[in-house]
Formats: sequence, structure tokens, C-alpha cells
Amino acid sequence: MMKRDFLKLRDLKAEEIEAIWKRARKYKEGRARDLPLKGKNVGLLFEKPSTRTRVSFEVAIVQTGGYPIFISSRDTQLARNEPLKDTARVLSRYLDGLVVRTFSQKTLEDLSQYATIPVINALSDLYHPAQILSDLFTVWERKDSFQGMKIAWLGDGNNVAHSWIEAACLFPFTLVMACPRGFEPREEILSRAKKETGERIVLTHDPAEAVREAQVVNTDVWASMGQEDQAVERIKFFKAFQLNEDLLSLAKPDCLVLHCLPAHRGEEITDEVLEGSHSVVFDQAENKLHVHKAMLEFIVQ
Repeated sequence: MMKRDFLKLRDLKAEEIEAIWKRARKYKEGRARDLPLKGKNVGLLFEKPSTRTRVSFEVAIVQTGGYPIFISSRDTQLARNEPLKDTARVLSRYLDGLVVRTFSQKTLEDLSQYATIPVINALSDLYHPAQILSDLFTVWERKDSFQGMKIAWLGDGNNVAHSWIEAACLFPFTLVMACPRGFEPREEILSRAKKETGERIVLTHDPAEAVREAQVVNTDVWASMGQEDQAVERIKFFKAFQLNEDLLSLAKPDCLVLHCLPAHRGEEITDEVLEGSHSVVFDQAENKLHVHKAMLEFIVQ
């Protein structure tokens, strides 16, 4: 059986993602009691710090019967420039799967090329597919269908935004992305997706246009990990994109507010919105656990 990797959202088909969500719902409701990862050892190779992603993956592995092994890259021979292809081939002899949180997407691709075990992207600077699986599930479990839905993205055209673009290629919603000039998603990712989706992906520099009549409003930090030195400088470009109550009032009355956390309250989102009745942010965070279980079962088993 050929191994499956999950390096970007489109490594899965829409029907496979929906099957993962249905399984995740069973995990969430306590109706899935088998242990599909029993006897499996899954490594978590992290170059970047993490709270939700690390804990949700570790707990997901344990609760599905597996054994998680956390590996900080600085404590491995990678810190002494061991070639990735050597690391990949050695870890493949010890582990049954490898979850990787890294800077470069190429790191994932190189590990995937030489590993004989499944490699899962737990974040790179280009994509964050495991996060979007959970975000989409959070919407799906409340709205049931994406048909005709408008989803707004506010802020940086970052890795999460890139995975939302891929999601719009898989599911029938309209994605309207409001980004400051100079902070748009990568042109090659956006243009390729727009060729597939036509008018269902819209890029604007007007946050009001994105949020107006949206059923889902999504935002993220203005400076991602590795961009901390730009945080103060970015505020002047991003301050008009803050998700506050005035902006949110333009959305549908029953809209959902998403944020993958951690949030900088008072910057990209106000405390009132994050704690408000439209926010499903903490359900979204919880859903990482359930979706990771189902995704690991699908890919690693």
C-alpha cells in the first residue's frame, strides 16, 4: 500500500476530507472507541514553538492508541547539518508517521521524498493544512454545507490564507480576502486557484467589502512566527483591518468568527469580538484534537 503524505490541503480530495470530518464528529461525540493507532509510534519533529498544535497532536495520538515522540529539531543532528534525506530514512525505521512543524515547505517535501512513512504538515511558512481541516470542520458542523457561502479573510496573505485558498478550490464557497497592499497571498498560489474557481476567490484591499454579508469572518495575527521584528512596523498597514464590532456588523447576523490563535487582542481582533456571541474560536481550537485523530487514522493507519 502506497503511503499518503499530507503536505498541503489539496493532497486530500473533498470526499476524503468529508469522511475525515464525519469520523472527527464521532470522536467528538465519544462514539469512536476503537484504537486505530494501537502499536504505532508517531514522531513530532518541531522547529517552531507551539501550544495547540503540539498538544492536540500528542493527545490525539495517545487517545487513538499510539505513542507520540516529541523531537525538537535543535536537539537532533539536524542542528549539526545532518542532511534531511538521512534523517528521513533513519526516522522511517523507527516510526510509523512523522508530524512536522517547520519553516520551509521544502523541508517537508524533502522529508516526504526520502521517508517511507507518512509525513504530515503541522505548519510551514507556505501552508497550514492541518489547521484548515479543523477550521473547515468548525464551519461544517454548524452550517452543514458550504454551497453558496461567503467566507471572509482579513489581514495577512500568509500560510493560513494560502490553505484557505486551497480550500476554496475543494469546496463551493466564495472566499473574499481583504489584505493590505503589499501583503497579499503569493501570486502563483492565488492565480492558479482563480483559474480553477473563477469568481469564487476575490482579492480586495477593502475590509468592508470582504465582511459585508459574510457567513464566516476569519482573521489571524498580523505578524506570523519568524516575522516578530516586523510586528510594530506592520501595525500602520494593518490597523484598518482590525476585526471589531463595527466591521463585524456588516456580516450576516448569524455569522461565525474564526481565529486560529494565538490572538493579539486589540490588534487584529478586539476583545469584544473574540469573546462575543459570534466567536467560535475556542470550539475551533478544541476541534483540532478531534480532526487530528480522524486525520491520523486516515493517513497513518
